[in-house]
Amino acid sequence: MDAIMLARMQFAANISFHILFPTITIALGWVLLFFKLRFDATKEASWMEAYRFWVKVFALSFALGVVSGVTMSFQFGTNWPGYMERVGNIAGPLLAYEVITAFFLEASFLAVMLFGYGRVPNWAHTAATVLVAGGTTFSAFWILALNSWMQTPAGFEMRDGVAFVTDWAAVIFNPSFPYRLAHKLLASGLTVAFLVAGLSAWRWLRGDRAPGVERALKTGVILGAILIPIQIFAGDAHGLNTLEHQPQKVAAMEAIWETESRAALRLFAWPDEAARTNRYVIEIPTLASWILTHSADGTIRGLNEFEGNHPPVAPVFFAFRIMVGLGMLMLLVSWFGVWTLRRRGVTPWLARLLIPMTFSGWVATLAGWYVTEIGRQPWLVSGILRTADAAGPVPATTIFASLTGYILLYAGLLLAYILTLMYLARRPDAPEPEQVGGQDPLNPAPAE
Repeated sequence: MDAIMLARMQFAANISFHILFPTITIALGWVLLFFKLRFDATKEASWMEAYRFWVKVFALSFALGVVSGVTMSFQFGTNWPGYMERVGNIAGPLLAYEVITAFFLEASFLAVMLFGYGRVPNWAHTAATVLVAGGTTFSAFWILALNSWMQTPAGFEMRDGVAFVTDWAAVIFNPSFPYRLAHKLLASGLTVAFLVAGLSAWRWLRGDRAPGVERALKTGVILGAILIPIQIFAGDAHGLNTLEHQPQKVAAMEAIWETESRAALRLFAWPDEAARTNRYVIEIPTLASWILTHSADGTIRGLNEFEGNHPPVAPVFFAFRIMVGLGMLMLLVSWFGVWTLRRRGVTPWLARLLIPMTFSGWVATLAGWYVTEIGRQPWLVSGILRTADAAGPVPATTIFASLTGYILLYAGLLLAYILTLMYLARRPDAPEPEQVGGQDPLNPAPAE
């Protein structure tokens, strides 16, 4: 492989690992706030039990997200110097806003969430949870503003090959940003819903029938059942926006080579890019036009209209089907789970169904991210900067060596993360140390 492909693979490896953890912390912060507010309102110890367990998962996820984010940012200078040279006037401030308004907020108040309960006034502990949850969402806001701008750039002008901002509002709220932000926040919510439900189901099946475990399990199932229909609606709106602004990406998602009206939906195919055709096709007539344009007669532009200017087809095609397939599975499992909880409560059969879904949100998120990022190729910034033009002079052998090291390190960290979750789930929660004044850590008389 040449240096450019290896550099792309290295960045993909880094961001694939990194994105797993913000995907958890973005929504888990709000789930923790829900647990805390329910405890404040009811004084039921089970809500604080759930909070104390899941705040540890939040802290672990936050730490790994920070570490992997730092290594990822170095690649802008080593492997992709042309990126900052060409669009640094836009990317630099947006990344700085993320650090100033979001990262510092999360890092500053996470310690209060972890260690402050009973040591600071109850309102201060709740406020810290609000600020951390808000910080995670601010972080997503700025990162997705930049990523969306790279997909659908607006609010700038080019001077001597360098992008300069003419309208910051147009840069931030570019044409795809609202759809991409909503889609990602909902994806984070679904990832956390099934993580909470699946890990709680594993604890319950192992005999940990503490009220906090059942509270968390039910919260995860209900949250998933609420969010997945909204995500389907948001995904449809996002698809319409993508068809308008990035039609070649949609053509790759559906492996449509020739422009078609009344386009068929390919449930399965094997895209042959050399022959520019599909093999082993299973399709439903007209359905792609219905879904993508909301009209049976809708026209979908084919890849042959974008020859030399469209992404590799097979990765986008298959990743999109993995994402959609997991979304449908989430819908069935969560709705069945709600029905079971209403009729029978938590059952062994339901717990066994939820456990394999624990990390389904991760898989769906990665598949969707690959559709987004590979689907933008051959552009790093659509219409402005080609990926090949941003690459640096680092030799292929050097990139290969560092890529191998990254993959081995990230595989080890990911295994350690999952094993740590299992360890926390097996380990009975240790009691908190005595609070000032001898208060019960689960039922204190909080300072006002």
